[in-house]
Amino acid sequence: MSANLCEKILQHLSDYDAVNTIALAKILQEDHQKVIGAVKSIQATGDLVTADPQSTKHLELTSEGKEIAEKGSHEAAIFNAVPEEGISQSDLMKLPNSKVGFSKAMSAGWISLDKTGTTPVVRRKTSQIHDAVQQHLKDIASGNHSGLTDNLKQEYKKRKLLQEVIVKSFDLKKGPEFNLSLTKLETDLTSDMLASGSWKTLKFKDYNLDALGAPLECGALHPLLKVRSEFRQIFLEMGFTEMPTNNFVESSFWNFDSLFQPQQHPARDAHDTFFISDPKTSSNFPKDYLEKVKKVHSKGGYGSQGYRYDWKIEEAEKNLLRTHTTAVSARMLYKLAREKEFRPVKFFSIDRVFRNETLDATHLAEFHQVEGVVADYNLNLGNLIGVLSEFFKKLGITDLEFKPAYNPYTEPSMEIFCFHKGLNKWIEIGNSGLFRPEMLLPMGLPDNVNVIAWGLSLERPTMIKYGYNNIRDLVGPRVDLQMVQSAPICRLDK
Repeated sequence: MSANLCEKILQHLSDYDAVNTIALAKILQEDHQKVIGAVKSIQATGDLVTADPQSTKHLELTSEGKEIAEKGSHEAAIFNAVPEEGISQSDLMKLPNSKVGFSKAMSAGWISLDKTGTTPVVRRKTSQIHDAVQQHLKDIASGNHSGLTDNLKQEYKKRKLLQEVIVKSFDLKKGPEFNLSLTKLETDLTSDMLASGSWKTLKFKDYNLDALGAPLECGALHPLLKVRSEFRQIFLEMGFTEMPTNNFVESSFWNFDSLFQPQQHPARDAHDTFFISDPKTSSNFPKDYLEKVKKVHSKGGYGSQGYRYDWKIEEAEKNLLRTHTTAVSARMLYKLAREKEFRPVKFFSIDRVFRNETLDATHLAEFHQVEGVVADYNLNLGNLIGVLSEFFKKLGITDLEFKPAYNPYTEPSMEIFCFHKGLNKWIEIGNSGLFRPEMLLPMGLPDNVNVIAWGLSLERPTMIKYGYNNIRDLVGPRVDLQMVQSAPICRLDK
């Protein structure tokens, strides 16, 4: 706010003691809002002036009212458009504002409607008229309200020709600390002020103890991490132990061969899997276990005829970005089989996997897999469905369907579908099944031990929970950072 304007206000009060801000704005030839702003600035420095708020009302023409005051009312325009011989109603109604004009002209008795012919004809009922509406609005514009009754005011307001304007102003007077000059208030108490003692004579700005501090710049958890935390809590509540998943790079042996997935399977093609060029291969495998895996693939065993192909160590040695966390499950089950005595276990993991996918609304090349594994004696498909139903119930997802499927390393296998209300269709959210004997028995697990397992996407349940229709709005360069800041806490059971 200009200090010069503040000084002009103080000088005027020094000369005249009191003034209203509207009158002061006209005297100083300044905008009224600028004058009020200057008064606020003066008040911030102390009790130099007092400002008593005032409120006044006055009538003002709308833009349509101003046009009528200048050119005449709509009903007068309709009357003037009717020639002596009359005019068809359809032609007359083509004029601007003809609907209200025709209605008002009929009510005033200026025109009549002749329906005796084939088409209605509008005729004049008088030779001349007095446009009272235009005259009233002209009077209001000039400040003369004497001929305007309350009923007419209400009618013109209803027609949106007139509006009531409230003007707020202040009556200014000298305050107890009135002075012609403004003293800048200090905002900080410095060490120099304390050392010199100058703080005793200085004026300080009042502290606003109710003011909110500046918002702190801080990070926020992504919705995926919020849902991941809820998933993890559910697994822990169900007695699961988390598997280590810090191996993003796996060998084809643990990612495919140990899971009884044949080397000619399409998933092992570069179009579906990201292979590593450096280091290109690895060969640190348990030799006895490697030979058993090779045998069950090429010749069969454990009641299976195998795939009957020439299994090659060169294919098993290829390094890749893991396509599923089931590779971790295979390592953990192999480790379990090395123990002296088998003990039932429940494992889970939540981490990233990588597939050479075509990107669309529900697929990414990098995503999170949520995996659960239960190893115990004599488990069956009923146990799998029961555990899955309880698991998804804790997630707040009850609209489930299971579809028979084929997996190289599970039999029987089931795809898990959930109804997505946003997409208004059923979408696949996971896969499940019982690990095949060809996978488990070469590891050294007992014959009567079965393993049920399932794998889910973390992204799709998150989309369902937070109402996203496109996965690229959740992950990738299109993500709105404000969404990350403002996304609510995840409550999967609500």
